Amino acid sequence: MAITATMVKELREITGAGMMDCKKALSEANGDMDKAVEILREKGLAKAAKKAGRIAAEGMVANYISEDGKVGTLVEVNSETDFVAKNEEFRTFAYQVAKQVAMTKATSVEEFKKEAWLLDPSKTVEDALTEKISVIGENLNIRRFVKFETEAGVIVSYIHGGGKIGVLVNLESQDTSDRVKEAAKDIAMQIAAVNPQYITKDEIPADFIEKEREILKQQALNEGKPANIVEKMIEGRLNKNLKEMCLVDQQFIKDPDMTVAKYLESVSKEVGTDITIKAFARFETGEGIEKKEENFAEEVAKQMNL
Repeated sequence: MAITATMVKELREITGAGMMDCKKALSEANGDMDKAVEILREKGLAKAAKKAGRIAAEGMVANYISEDGKVGTLVEVNSETDFVAKNEEFRTFAYQVAKQVAMTKATSVEEFKKEAWLLDPSKTVEDALTEKISVIGENLNIRRFVKFETEAGVIVSYIHGGGKIGVLVNLESQDTSDRVKEAAKDIAMQIAAVNPQYITKDEIPADFIEKEREILKQQALNEGKPANIVEKMIEGRLNKNLKEMCLVDQQFIKDPDMTVAKYLESVSKEVGTDITIKAFARFETGEGIEKKEENFAEEVAKQMNL
């Protein structure tokens, strides 16, 4: 299979490996991107693969928390340019969509778009979106949303960088005081900064853990480590990687001497009741969406004679 500059660029963005290493890995994997990532990791040339390799599309993440604090939402609305993403009309629309999500029963964007628009029930959400496209003069898209509801606990959101990153956190607790809300905000900021994939290790699929173990084993063998210490080495590395992926095991950014779990324990003692993380969501504007960068692709091609 012919290896293109675009493929090399994509693999480089996913792994952080050098261009020539990416080209060799793709050739060895016959163009299979996932296999190429594994090859680079086994050789110790790549970081752990990210779910989203590219941050490209423009737009914003908007949030909404109901007055009683029992419902919270996040929504990503995309635009073609950063200029429009900063436009007040676009931003107002994004927050209107986030508010509508709080009342939706839809489980997909397709269903959601068919619902009556909150501000004018004679129109659908899709009609409202089409009108906004006409007014702003640029293609817009409601890409995804999430909605949390709680009976016993708090829901808090955090928006970073004017909508570049949005986080929604649901803490389960009998105490819903300002102190618990402050703790939820701290957790939301942690998620925005460190980007965990799971709450606890128990949530990680067994097949994923096994695949990671095999990659780390091959990596250690390729480093020339003695076979008798490889097993101990890979378990240590595996546990370190898994801890970085799990929110409760991460070092707490406000106090690196404790984990997030220990921080929540300390707040629980303060308020006199258990606090647990029930759910979280993190949206980063444009993650996983490719935006054409023709000049860069050409530059890569020239360097690699593709």
